[in-house]
Amino acid sequence: MNDHSIQDKVVLIAGGAKNLGGLLARDFASHGAKAVAIHYNSDATAADAEATREAVEAAGAKAATFQADLTSAGAVEKLFADASAAVGSPDIAINTVGKVLKKPMVDISEAEYDQMSAVNAKSAFFFLKEAGRNLNDNGKVCTVVTSLLGAFTPFYASYAGTKAPVEHFTRAASKEFGDRGISVTAIGPGPMDTPFFYPAEGADAVAYHKTAAALSKFSKTGLTDIEDIVPFIRFLVSDGWWMTGQTILVNGGYTTK
Repeated sequence: MNDHSIQDKVVLIAGGAKNLGGLLARDFASHGAKAVAIHYNSDATAADAEATREAVEAAGAKAATFQADLTSAGAVEKLFADASAAVGSPDIAINTVGKVLKKPMVDISEAEYDQMSAVNAKSAFFFLKEAGRNLNDNGKVCTVVTSLLGAFTPFYASYAGTKAPVEHFTRAASKEFGDRGISVTAIGPGPMDTPFFYPAEGADAVAYHKTAAALSKFSKTGLTDIEDIVPFIRFLVSDGWWMTGQTILVNGGYTTK
């Protein structure tokens, strides 16, 4: 097998129906993945999940879809069990799940904080836990976080703040899973041109983000193009690449570690 290949790998993608996750599912299939398990959260995303499943199968890989709210440990455990039963034990597990809230700290309710924590931190912790229990030896796991982990930015305290623990989860998991050859990484894109970004931002903020990065003028909208994030993740989870315990921040076309 060639280095930097995902040929014949079984992939599980949380949040794999659309946007970055959906593009990853299609990309892995086009690069020779054996099977892709596609998780999605809500009924509103079911049609997207089905379209992604059809695209993956058209590319020659096996595919299956799984609906679940991953904010409980039991749901994450069931996702891995159901995916393994349907398409085989995963070699690669990618978590793109997240929830954004842009709001001053003084206005955030306890219920809002608890929901942000459940989606961004708790689900990521138990996804890593189940990856450690279920991935084949020499597997790869990658979590999508945010480039805001490296920024001083107002109004994102509950978003970046509940993504921040994933950096430590990543480091801990890399130490605990490393003796089985499992690589654990996280990637933090800048503001991406997806429907996930726009509802949280006002017109002035959108205009700012579209010009904020030095290389904004070279992307399609000024935001981070998801097509540019896919190769990073593919590389991190491919054979022949063993970075572990690291968070890669990617913002507007430049990368820092």
